[in-house]
Amino acid sequence: MRSYAVEFIGTFFLVLTVGTAVLSEAPLAPLAIGAILMVMVYAGGHVSGAHYNPAITLAVLVRGRISMATAAGYVCAQSLAALTAGPLALWAASPQTRQPLSLSGHQLVAALVVEALFAFALAYVVLNVATSSSHPDNSFYGLAIGFTVLAGAVTVGGISGAAFNPAVALGGALAGLFDWSTLWIYVLANLAGGSAAGIGFRALHPQGAGPLVTAKERADARELTVPSGT
Repeated sequence: MRSYAVEFIGTFFLVLTVGTAVLSEAPLAPLAIGAILMVMVYAGGHVSGAHYNPAITLAVLVRGRISMATAAGYVCAQSLAALTAGPLALWAASPQTRQPLSLSGHQLVAALVVEALFAFALAYVVLNVATSSSHPDNSFYGLAIGFTVLAGAVTVGGISGAAFNPAVALGGALAGLFDWSTLWIYVLANLAGGSAAGIGFRALHPQGAGPLVTAKERADARELTVPSGT
């Protein structure tokens, strides 16, 4: 339950920041979004892995780091957070007029492509910096993850809205940022990108695709193997 609570808190503040920053037309909205993700990753990474994104959870599931039951619990917590934060963002920002992003034709196809690509990039970064056995105790993972979202928001925000996260898309729809008729685009593209990242990680790191061994687990293992009396 601690992990689910952490996933709820992190996703809640991510969706709330996205909604209020965009609805209030904050000039540094991409920076604020990348920053809140970074600090929430640092805050909750040691408890839940700090996914805050069903696409990341899917990538970690495919990578073999969590069980199906845990993944389902994470997605439920993330979805509940989005359902809570989206309306709150709309109420807090109280925009006078806001036209939800509606996609069609070339823009729809372009949004589908860029959302899948940047969801892949985000999940690929998470898997490599936060779950790789090559550096299990690094201190830069939050920066890497936050800056990936920042780069994506600046690069393709004007094309797709830069969700890269089905929970953000759900919360954004509730906040009036995305048209409900286009929600499937974000769900499909983001989950496809996440699953592709999980498959890619396993292919590129066949020796490191198993469960992550933490420093504490290594220390415990050493204690168990030390002969008695030494």
